[in-house]
Amino acid sequence: MHTLRSSLFALLFTCTPLFAVAAPATDTVDLKYEKFQLPNGLTVVVHEDHKAPVVAVSIWYHIGSADEPQGKTGFAHLFEHLMFSGSEHHKGSYLEAFDPIGATDMNGTTWFDRTNYFETVPTTAVDLALWMESDRMGHLLGAIGQKELDTQRGVVQNEKRQGENRPYGRVSELYLKNIFPTNHPYQHDTIGSMADLDAASLADVKAWFRCNYGAANTTLVLAGDITPAIARAKVMKYFGDIPAGPAVAHQQPWITPLGHRVDGVQHDHVAQTRIYRTWVVPQDGSDDALNLDLATTILGGGKSSRLYQRLVYRDKLVDDVSVSLSPFALASMLEIQADLKDGVDLAKVDAAIDEELKRFRAEGPSADELARAQVRYRGEFVRNVESVSDQARVLAEGQVYRDDPGAFRKDLSRIAAATVAGVRKAADTWLSRGDYHLKVLPAGKDFDPAAEDAKVASRAAMPGRPATVLPPARRYSVAQSGVDRSEGVPKVASFPTLQFPALQRARLKNGIEVVLAERHAVPVTQVELMFDAGYAADHGRRPGTAAFATSLLEESTKTLDSTEVAIRKERLGARIGAACGLDSCIASLNALEDRLVPSLALFADTVRNPAFKASDIARLREQHLAEIAQSKSSPMGVAQRILPPLLYGKEHAYGIPFDGLGSVADVKAMTAADFTAFQRDYLRPDNLKILVVGDTTLAGILPQLDAAFGDWQAPATPRPRKNLASVAVPAKPRLFLIDRPDAPQSLILAGLLVPSAKAPDYLTLRLANDALGGSFSSRLNMNLREDKHWAYGAHTMMSDTSGQGPMFFYAPVQTDKTAPSIAETLKEARAIVGDKPVTEAEIGNIRDMRVRALPGAYETSDAVLGTVTKIVKFGWPDDYVQTLKTRIEGVTPATAETALKEVVKPEAMTWVIVGDLRKIEQPVRALGIGDVEVLDADGHTVH
Repeated sequence: MHTLRSSLFALLFTCTPLFAVAAPATDTVDLKYEKFQLPNGLTVVVHEDHKAPVVAVSIWYHIGSADEPQGKTGFAHLFEHLMFSGSEHHKGSYLEAFDPIGATDMNGTTWFDRTNYFETVPTTAVDLALWMESDRMGHLLGAIGQKELDTQRGVVQNEKRQGENRPYGRVSELYLKNIFPTNHPYQHDTIGSMADLDAASLADVKAWFRCNYGAANTTLVLAGDITPAIARAKVMKYFGDIPAGPAVAHQQPWITPLGHRVDGVQHDHVAQTRIYRTWVVPQDGSDDALNLDLATTILGGGKSSRLYQRLVYRDKLVDDVSVSLSPFALASMLEIQADLKDGVDLAKVDAAIDEELKRFRAEGPSADELARAQVRYRGEFVRNVESVSDQARVLAEGQVYRDDPGAFRKDLSRIAAATVAGVRKAADTWLSRGDYHLKVLPAGKDFDPAAEDAKVASRAAMPGRPATVLPPARRYSVAQSGVDRSEGVPKVASFPTLQFPALQRARLKNGIEVVLAERHAVPVTQVELMFDAGYAADHGRRPGTAAFATSLLEESTKTLDSTEVAIRKERLGARIGAACGLDSCIASLNALEDRLVPSLALFADTVRNPAFKASDIARLREQHLAEIAQSKSSPMGVAQRILPPLLYGKEHAYGIPFDGLGSVADVKAMTAADFTAFQRDYLRPDNLKILVVGDTTLAGILPQLDAAFGDWQAPATPRPRKNLASVAVPAKPRLFLIDRPDAPQSLILAGLLVPSAKAPDYLTLRLANDALGGSFSSRLNMNLREDKHWAYGAHTMMSDTSGQGPMFFYAPVQTDKTAPSIAETLKEARAIVGDKPVTEAEIGNIRDMRVRALPGAYETSDAVLGTVTKIVKFGWPDDYVQTLKTRIEGVTPATAETALKEVVKPEAMTWVIVGDLRKIEQPVRALGIGDVEVLDADGHTVH
């Protein structure tokens, strides 16, 4: 039996095909490129962008999970992991070569139709990146053995467990089986099944590589500080000698709509019933897909959308509803997702959805709805191509899926030219077909996920699957290699200097401070109002007030209801939002430059004149209660709610659940008076700094800000003070267990307290933490992921705070390794402050990585704004970034060891472990680390 099965798999892995058979706009962004092909068939696309001294290197193989043979689900993704295990001329982890040069945005991903690998490197390190990518493309197999396969198999299986341990994490596998017929390439999810992952052999790995990873099946995109001429020479040098590989037959579009509605039910550990309704629709780049993209925005793209207005505002049946399009090369999926209120009749929700869809199919959108959707599409494109890595992604998607790197231009043009009639016709054509209707219900006590999954049936096979198509026959050739790979990875002799905008400061006529960092890469300006408040401001009032009050800034003003606010944002293509963190509450505007003035006026109205209307409060109250329930159903969510009060104590301003949502009882009791009082105390002009990053100047933005905020006067009442007193180190370790029945993983979260981000040696501690658990190559991650492969990832995390901050040891691990993982985590903590302190090699690597990553770290406006926010919040000097290099280079093993010893107290750690109590309680108690207490999801002792 085993021999026969192996023989069948060998046949399937031969290299033969598997089957024989808006509105006008003055602002715009274009990605000019040059495309060429090497003699070996490698397609290369180059885009110049010299705003920062970095280059995105993005390599896309036209092979994905849709191409996996039967019985080999998850194989494309497993192979992606193996590509990081080293190559013949660079043994060991692929990342080892990139850490010292400061690579950013580095990863690999697998999807239905492709597998990609990418990194952004300093301009001077392009040779190194191309050497590395070409070495694993042309020289991989000698570096991959059984050990590497077994390691990455374990990592991937824990990645699967981690996904399934999240609320609604088992949905995708189920609905793909029912949306697509059994013989459709998209019928299984990318991560695959445990059984198929177990069955993957070393022979399979090598066959997959030989069949699919040749040069002629690959697109390489270089975007950034490089010219086409330089790119052509370098790519030819490193890739020119790699064989084209066998011709790879590509799947063809196959749209397989359901003939009628199909119902499905899934039980899971979720807080509320959620429904998914999914239609199979045309593929990426088709006219219908673009029209349906606009339709999804109009139907369920925000508060003004038809389904949100109907189901949330009018009928009050759901807490949230959204509609989205997921476009792929062979077919797309249009999905409606809704979270039902408790006790709501599902039939009423379906009837309301069907009624709105019927009306939309008959009438189409209004001209105003269509114009708003068009503005949104253009605005999102402009925002999403600021970074060179995103530019490379857009160009690669066009080339791989549509043989045209400039496909985005056609899409923008067709979106701008879309008509009411065209959108209506597309909706009527495809939404009149059948959909898969999945209802996910909260599980009962006797829930058995394995037994339930075993009952799942798949959609029957369909005739008419298109034959795969081989690329046109062509004679390829290879060049003589000009690279002596025995010399190893090219050395990087120099690195570019950091470019960070100088901060400019001014004040409005009422004294509000303005801090500007100019960025002219894209025609967008971001304005951030930072109030000294945050979840910590809840101390002395009902917990959750800050989050609730701030969320109301996105609702009605004294002259506009919440729907009109949403509509006006859409007409402007503006993003306006408000949210809190631990120390501050922020209202933000992201505006297209040609619409900045009216966007600022609307923004100011939402911040200065919130109405706190009873109807808005009632609606958001239900949503906040649902968020609390959702947070308590997530392993990480419940751990982050429980651990901070244990670390800080209830009298400290940080001794609250870190989601900031408060308790059910408090949210139910909040009134408009609570929010008015919070606004008076904290959301006021004398507690505010305005931060601006974007396509503007101080002379240009100051009058506009003065018009919006310059006459805003502070109330006479004093501002409250937050209790951020120092907290003593616990006398002994404490362990708390929280039951999550049937969990395939346990979530380990252990906490300590570290100094404020204002502390003089805080940067030293941050770098020292990178060695412990703050980077991929850290001790904790290498232990639990790469060595033991008990986890998909294990890390230590620090939060920048005004008071003492938390350091979390985080490790989601397979259930049977919970106690051993706790022991290993504790061992690493003890070692780094004991007999195995940080070494010169570790700290040297971290220094190099952090310093050399600086030029690429501030490439986007978002990254600049995030750092400006910290500079202002924590009182760091204005030249903080410009002097980072010197201060990082001053960190030594001795100073790192001192910083760690001050905070890492292994015998004072507070542990929260969320998992299946039946399986983990006794092994955890047997560790003998400290007293063990069982809590419920609210932090109460379970007796």
